[in-house]
Amino acid sequence: MGFEVGRPVLYRNFSAGRLVNVRPCRVVSDDDRGLLLWLARGSAMVIEVAVDGRGVRDMPFTEWVTLEHELIPVTWSGPGILKFLPARGEHSVWFFRSPEGDFTNWYVNLEERAVRWDDGDLAGVDVVDQDLDVVAWPDRTWRWKDEDEFAERLALPEHYWVPDPDAVWAEGRRVIEKIEAGRFPFDGTWTDFRPDPDWPVPAQLPAGWDRPGAR
Repeated sequence: MGFEVGRPVLYRNFSAGRLVNVRPCRVVSDDDRGLLLWLARGSAMVIEVAVDGRGVRDMPFTEWVTLEHELIPVTWSGPGILKFLPARGEHSVWFFRSPEGDFTNWYVNLEERAVRWDDGDLAGVDVVDQDLDVVAWPDRTWRWKDEDEFAERLALPEHYWVPDPDAVWAEGRRVIEKIEAGRFPFDGTWTDFRPDPDWPVPAQLPAGWDRPGAR
């Protein structure tokens, strides 16, 4: 299932089978390397919060799992982000930028491989975030991120959605080898990207954004 360049698609994240955030993106490229998406500053999104307004990172996970949750509308206020979903691998690579639009660093989001869906008038990719991440800089230095959060959630296997933590660590180490070697996509590809100025910034999510998960 290929997506046409310029097509709007939804990047949706699920946890324990529950939709937890939706980000409207634009297809930059889609080829045998993988899918490249653009998330523009000011895009309308939805995120999951507890009914008291706090997010999952605002409290211990032991408290989060006892509360009711809801999806609320928000706006992406940070600089635009490129998201690369490789054709092979259990991760995506995000290209972070400065407020001026210059590349600053890579963010490796360890996640189950995206499942594509296409309803004709609406399309997207569904992922399951595995929480552990890797941050890397242009000089190819790197660090793990959210190890404590990963361990905290693994202690509640009846509520957590990651069945094989060893596989997640192994995937991270495979990506780190690419970072240290400067191999694609950590070779400078797309670091000078500028979005098409004619692409509109979505002011609201399209109808159907909450369709059942494709996974």
